[in-house]
Amino acid sequence: MLTSPFPVKAAMAHPDSESSFLDNFRIPSYLIAPDSEAKNDSIVPRCPVLVFINSKSGGQLGGDLLVTYRSLLNEHQVFDLGEEAPDKVLRRIYLNLEKLRSDGDDLATQIQQKLKIIVAGGDGTAGWLLGVVCDLKLSHPPAIATVPLGTGNNLPFSFGWGKKNPGTDGSSVVSFLKQVILAKEMKIDSWHILMRMRAPKEGSCDPIAPLELPHSLHAFQRVSSTDELNMEGYHTFRGGFWNYFSMGMDAQISYAFHSERKMHPEKFKNQLINQSTYAKLGFTQGWFFASLAHPSSRNIAQLAKVKIMKRHGQWQDLHIPHSIRSIVCLNLPSFSGGLNPWGTPNSTKRSDRDLTPPYVDDGLLEVVGFRDAWHGLVLLAPHGHGTRLAQAHRIRFEFHRGAADHTYMRIDGEPWKQPLPLDDDTVVVEISHLGQVNMLATHDCRAKSVHDPSTPSHHDDEDDDSGEEDSGEEFRKFGAAETFKLPDELDISRLS
Repeated sequence: MLTSPFPVKAAMAHPDSESSFLDNFRIPSYLIAPDSEAKNDSIVPRCPVLVFINSKSGGQLGGDLLVTYRSLLNEHQVFDLGEEAPDKVLRRIYLNLEKLRSDGDDLATQIQQKLKIIVAGGDGTAGWLLGVVCDLKLSHPPAIATVPLGTGNNLPFSFGWGKKNPGTDGSSVVSFLKQVILAKEMKIDSWHILMRMRAPKEGSCDPIAPLELPHSLHAFQRVSSTDELNMEGYHTFRGGFWNYFSMGMDAQISYAFHSERKMHPEKFKNQLINQSTYAKLGFTQGWFFASLAHPSSRNIAQLAKVKIMKRHGQWQDLHIPHSIRSIVCLNLPSFSGGLNPWGTPNSTKRSDRDLTPPYVDDGLLEVVGFRDAWHGLVLLAPHGHGTRLAQAHRIRFEFHRGAADHTYMRIDGEPWKQPLPLDDDTVVVEISHLGQVNMLATHDCRAKSVHDPSTPSHHDDEDDDSGEEDSGEEFRKFGAAETFKLPDELDISRLS
């Protein structure tokens, strides 16, 4: 549901200068830095923001943006994620606001209610902040705006913030802040992912190196022995995502890209060059001629048994056609740099297969399959879409011994190489719905709410093809906060 949190016209009316406009966002130092001296004449900002920047994202752009934001706003409200983790920052600030509020500070109360967050980085960085905000369980959780500093930038693109890396000069930042003050809040679904495995005794991933897992899974390492999700003799990981989980050839290409960037970071300073390298890897990895370059053991149906649950019903087996080599579980209508794999099912498919448009707050994931890169290029055509497999409230992958010793997985742009059983053990990946989080959306927002009366009927965007297609919230936290600690050896540029 889109909501307008404050009177926008009043905020924008007759600004005397750029400085007076920026006062809409500045937070007095004593509210965010407890040792600062309070000022009685502090202005009440209409849209107070905390800014988190991955200074290693976008080549030099992240560092440049950090300097610009600190020069325009109060430097105490702008944070470098390479220096301090966001859960520590938010915990410190909210504890201070709560203390001041209890002492009768009205400004602290208003800041707490109006506070917004700007996060500049790739999809992985944005997901990090979303996980922290969810786990802190704040009484007034701040809505989040995303600055696209990554390669794909699916999260910013979904909510109208664009997908091209932005300018870092003062005028570009002021233009972005003007969008922030006009933006509306929009709720989106959060998804919990659990992975359980016995560490392999041998094989190509012996075992998964902690730094090879995406931050959303290795942030808290394995769950503790006292955790209700722990299983004797197994390693259990858990995390969250807001955009997508994928497995198969698309994740393999992403893994190759991230590995190459890790070895030669100097070659990945430009978004256009990054995208070109990504496309070249698609060719070299055999994604365009998968049926010839890869054995059938890499097909999803050979790798895993897939089960889904509709709402709070019973588990049911999901049939995966043997030609499918990549499977994507989508929450947002943006994948691989702005493409929409689900599309909008026409009225016949909605009726015959019980399918709906891809709403971001309906408690359902869209599950889509792809045969190869040529199949993926269909998304560039009007009404193009992948193979729609299902919509699900929960989905479970069970990997047994046999087909391969590893596969590739990806969460919100962050890939890893996943070992598979070499004996009679089972690797389990289970995804389930876990609440919602607030995003800030511009007028160009592509994401659609099932509750928003202004959402178009989609008739103009429906499929015109008639061909038949291949046919509990018991988890408490994502783990991004409280126990989060960046390992000293982790280069946060991997979060892009």
